[in-house]
Amino acid sequence: MADTTRVTLAQLAEEAGVSIATMSKVLNGRTDVASSTRARIEQLLAEHGYTRRTGNRRGEYVELVLHELEPSWSTDLITGVETVAAEAGLSTVLTLSGDRHAPGDEWIDGVLRRSPAAVILVFSDLAPAHRDKLKRRGIPFVIVDPSGDPAADVPAVGSANWTGGLVATRHLIELGHRRIAAITGPADAMCSHARLDGYRSAMNAAGLPVDANWVRFGDFHPSGGETWARQLLALPDRPTAIFAGSDLQAIGVIAAARGAGLEVPTDLSVVGYDDIALARWFSPQLTTVHQPLRRMGEEATRLALRLGEGGQPETFRMDLATHLVVRESTAPAPLET
Repeated sequence: MADTTRVTLAQLAEEAGVSIATMSKVLNGRTDVASSTRARIEQLLAEHGYTRRTGNRRGEYVELVLHELEPSWSTDLITGVETVAAEAGLSTVLTLSGDRHAPGDEWIDGVLRRSPAAVILVFSDLAPAHRDKLKRRGIPFVIVDPSGDPAADVPAVGSANWTGGLVATRHLIELGHRRIAAITGPADAMCSHARLDGYRSAMNAAGLPVDANWVRFGDFHPSGGETWARQLLALPDRPTAIFAGSDLQAIGVIAAARGAGLEVPTDLSVVGYDDIALARWFSPQLTTVHQPLRRMGEEATRLALRLGEGGQPETFRMDLATHLVVRESTAPAPLET
């Protein structure tokens, strides 16, 4: 069940002052071990570099872990993971845990018991203790990173957020807009700052001022976009264009514009981010930055399965390209009166 060239399981059990059965329970993710005992054993295993030998045995599924199921963006990710898992003869199961930063502490014991072929995590990062436990059990994992910046040694697939913010804002500038506001995502998400930095870079390159009153941190949801857009549109010298950090926020911006008696795009141009399916069916159709969510799921699963087979990728971090999709919600800036 377990093997190491430096120390046997019996020797570790003796050093920890526990039975071999207790060691086995911890190795297999059982919960019927006192937390203090578990912590002592895990520390001992880490010190000796002890890992469970998995041989050719592995779970028959890939576990995809998310903090929420928001169909507008999670469907594409799920499809990407399912596609590659099916090609490998594996099923896909979904687990909900934690918040957008990391899965909850209760998740780690469960996944160790389940021992899937691979784990795909849609979070900003994974706690070092959780990473160590997965590595010791031989369970490969990859973070799909639409919103954070995992540690350098953590396998992750993300997208070019800075470039997305740049091309969105540059498009508005090319349409003649000079008063351009930005509603990015949460202030504690790295992607929010990356998209905002892209916006600022485009404004600076065009010699346009970035008014602090025109920048807001939102929540990636329609209600946040609507709330902040109302404030922006109530300014004495209101913006003629708004770059929203997600398509859902862009939809909220359009609702706020209509509430203020403004037409999109005649009076206000709006650019979103993500290119969710609704962007093509909303009225007006959203101009947006395409984030390749399905491909992110595919590449993350390929990387995790490769790691599970002992392969070593050239890089642990893959950032996929974003690009602008121009539709109906942007137009030339209105003439100054």
